[in-house]
Amino acid sequence: MALGVLRCACLLALGAAAAWAQAPKAGDEALGTQPYEKFEKPQACATCHVDIARQYEQSMMSQAFTHPWDEIEYFELALPHAEKEPKVAGVKAGCNGCHAPFAFLAGDIPPKRPSANTRANEGVSCDLCHTMTGFAGEVPFNYNYIVSPGRVKYGGRPGLVSPHHETRESAFLRSAELCGTCHNEKSPFDVWVKATHLEWKEGPYGKAGIVCQDCHMPKAAGRSARMGEELPDVRQHLFHGAHDPGKLAGVIEVRIHPEVREAEPGETVKLTATVVNAKAGHKVPSGSAEERMLWLHVEAVDARGRVYHLPVERKNFPGEEYTIASAAALAYQDIGEILGIPNFPGLLRDGSYPHLTPGDRIFRLPYFDPKGRQTIAQWNTASLGTDYRIPPLAAINETFLFKLPQDIAPGPVTVKAAVYYSRLVSSVGEYMKVPREEYEEVLINSHETSFTVVQ
Repeated sequence: MALGVLRCACLLALGAAAAWAQAPKAGDEALGTQPYEKFEKPQACATCHVDIARQYEQSMMSQAFTHPWDEIEYFELALPHAEKEPKVAGVKAGCNGCHAPFAFLAGDIPPKRPSANTRANEGVSCDLCHTMTGFAGEVPFNYNYIVSPGRVKYGGRPGLVSPHHETRESAFLRSAELCGTCHNEKSPFDVWVKATHLEWKEGPYGKAGIVCQDCHMPKAAGRSARMGEELPDVRQHLFHGAHDPGKLAGVIEVRIHPEVREAEPGETVKLTATVVNAKAGHKVPSGSAEERMLWLHVEAVDARGRVYHLPVERKNFPGEEYTIASAAALAYQDIGEILGIPNFPGLLRDGSYPHLTPGDRIFRLPYFDPKGRQTIAQWNTASLGTDYRIPPLAAINETFLFKLPQDIAPGPVTVKAAVYYSRLVSSVGEYMKVPREEYEEVLINSHETSFTVVQ
């Protein structure tokens, strides 16, 4: 009897162990658990899902590993830093959990550079998202997705039949949490360095049930596969964001007005600019906020064509100095330490742009390294500064005081407020030899008002 009970207990224990061994892994535990051959290549998907494949090929999802700045940042900064600093050693593999997920899952770490044309180049490919079944834990972040590669592909629509694979409906693929597995990130110092999904969830779009896919994968009539029937609401695989001119255009609105419509030389005219995030479901800038530049530039032009730059009035909140453009402030000294350059002084904190002038207002979230210096290395971020970005459906007023010179021309004065954006601080882009289009300024929006100088 005792022997039988013991045998039964052993079998139960073996069964539990086997079940544990087969349990899907997520996050860092998934490293090296799924060989490349378990996943379909995107070319196979493209034979049937033609339009979707062509859209995906043009998106940043397909370029998550091959995009020039991503390649430079990983191979020239993150990887060497991981190999010399134990605290950040995990980024050697971890970056690839979202930028080259098949390489991460296959244990191909570090992957070869894009020029080697390995499967890491597939980036965030079809068979990653369409084999996801959920995420581990309570919050999606740091590639904690769970994948189950094989013949079953998951989608957002019920009742579909494919000659190539089994199709199952998945509520997870319709959810914002799918996106959050990579668009939320904590640094090795336990700091949220990407929180786009969390910003959405805490904001008005999340509360209204408007998910990421509604903006970045809008529905349109069409076929999801060449042999499929016409449908009224096929998700378009555009994945368009900060690298898409259409998405950037007007993402921030701006209006400016004077307090008075007439003023005399020597008087001070108060102007108020209102900037509005009326388009994005998350804060702007978002994502890799440590490297983004978004600023408000205001100029006045008198009746003779003389131009006056108007600096923003300070609000005196903690850390405001990081939100006022400077031509001299230095930052990013940890780049020198990563590259082994002794006494590296740093780079211009705000870069240099045609329409950035000292005194302009910058909307940013500063990231600081363990020594308290501003950094663009999210993996080396130990703390954050004051978050002065623009939340969704929110407006921020900025004040400008224009003391009219005694010799200002009588007549109309035109004041223009313009919002500009750069994906990467130009000083970093130039130093790291990143293609110029990655850090050039982009005009987001502008507005003009006027008042009259009388004598």
